[in-house]
Amino acid sequence: METLRYLRSTGFDWSWFILDLPTLKKEFALSGSEQNPDLTGKSWLGVVRNRLLGPAAPVRAFLERGKDFLVAQDLSELMRKMEALAPGVLDPGRLEREVKARDRELLNPFAKDGQVLMVHAFRRYVGDRLFRVAKPHPFLSGKGPLVAVRLWTLTRKTLGGIQTDLKGRALKPLGEPLPGLFAAGEAAGFGGGAFHGYKALEGTFLGGCLFSGLQAAKGVLEGLE
Repeated sequence: METLRYLRSTGFDWSWFILDLPTLKKEFALSGSEQNPDLTGKSWLGVVRNRLLGPAAPVRAFLERGKDFLVAQDLSELMRKMEALAPGVLDPGRLEREVKARDRELLNPFAKDGQVLMVHAFRRYVGDRLFRVAKPHPFLSGKGPLVAVRLWTLTRKTLGGIQTDLKGRALKPLGEPLPGLFAAGEAAGFGGGAFHGYKALEGTFLGGCLFSGLQAAKGVLEGLE
């Protein structure tokens, strides 16, 4: 959230994410069942193949045809492509210093960089080490092409939904209940926060959905009595 807050203060709707191809192959994935045919197809072989060999076909499609995915053999070429896509914004000197500083921290056994420490911590779990978190290595080591991804800031949820009262009854514009209509979960505007915390993500809203569903069910029963 702090990164997002900073990006919103820059005046730009996008930012650059720099990595190399070996890292992308292991760490990039798309959310949603339709973007993970190995899971929806219940193919253990597909799951293992995509996690170990990667990237998955939907990610590979972005890499090969995505307008905001740039691939280059070295940092100079990558910066030229970034400049061509978004002229007059990039500071090549600063970008080079940042990438070199990242690599330097990675090679320092006494590094206290928060991201480096987090990578090492995640890799202590064998599942993440095998399938999700690439082995730490310098991006400028020549192990693979460099990749720049232009990330756009957007919201995927309305954070609004149908306005209800505490019984889950849908409300008219003036605040009176609309007979026979109830709402719960994200349809009722539950998109995070509350007891899940400010940084809650989708997949972690079950508690709020269950609670609002319970309140709506009680409201339905009360209306039938």
